[in-house]
Amino acid sequence: MKTLYIIHTGGTISMKEDAQTGSVKPDDHNPLQHSTPSIASLANVIVEEAFHLPSPHITPKEMLTLAKKIEQKIETDQIDGVVITHGTDTLEETAYFLDLTTKTDIPIVLTGAMRSSNEIGSDGPYNFISAVRVASSDAAKGKGVLVVMNDEIHTAKNVTKTHTSNVATFQSPQYGPIGIVTKQEISFHHMPTEHEFYPVDNIDKQVVLLKAYAGMDEQLFQSLASFHIDGLIIEALGQGNLPPRTLQGLQQLLDKNIPIVLVSRCFNGIAQDVYGYEGGGKHLKELGMIFSNGLNGQKARIKLLVALQSSSNQEEIQEIFHN
Repeated sequence: MKTLYIIHTGGTISMKEDAQTGSVKPDDHNPLQHSTPSIASLANVIVEEAFHLPSPHITPKEMLTLAKKIEQKIETDQIDGVVITHGTDTLEETAYFLDLTTKTDIPIVLTGAMRSSNEIGSDGPYNFISAVRVASSDAAKGKGVLVVMNDEIHTAKNVTKTHTSNVATFQSPQYGPIGIVTKQEISFHHMPTEHEFYPVDNIDKQVVLLKAYAGMDEQLFQSLASFHIDGLIIEALGQGNLPPRTLQGLQQLLDKNIPIVLVSRCFNGIAQDVYGYEGGGKHLKELGMIFSNGLNGQKARIKLLVALQSSSNQEEIQEIFHN
């Protein structure tokens, strides 16, 4: 029987709904400890309550703590996999951070819930059991950090939360899930072709994320130039274009050697330097902006945070984002 390291961090999967007010909030005791006794037949488990935080309270510092805990447990114990329960709002960011900063072939699986433990149709216990089954599977080895929700297995790089409340919220828009969880087996139908790893000992950079819109001008960027930031992610229009009035403010940031990474605000496709008009992607690339290879805004921010810990060289950062 496999040995799994279970890390609970909080989130809806560990909360209860107040019968009188309808508000969902943390409970004194994690309901998963009592609602999933069947995991004892699936794996030997080492359980740790790392945090008890709703996911909007999770920061990159907590993400780094999780990465270090996993590294340490791999060194000190013979574990075969890791399962992390997490709130869904920032689950994809924690998953991607761990995917970039944890070097191991053992399965690391994140899961959560859209309905709290005492709501009708609570999905937490089932998702948790599914995650334990995936983390115990030999087929899950070497596929990077995975997210298991609603009978589907997604890669950390591609998965995103697409609905505010639906239990099928986690999707991989461009590529779909890489596997499914059935009653009898864990089945993978494709897998990532490569994996990136960046060793990180500290997270102390300030990276801002902005979304472009029609008529956007220079004011937000001029304001940012007066603050201390280390990097900027912009969810640009279409394939990677910006309104022309933004350029003056953007140039102020570029003059301060602040890396600016462009992704698309579209949830499918890749930002590319195609259009040559003022503010078009080709023009922005010539000014020195960096184009990301298919990440959404929140994950590009995580990647830039990680990249800046080892390099501030624009060419090196461009190469990192080309992967």
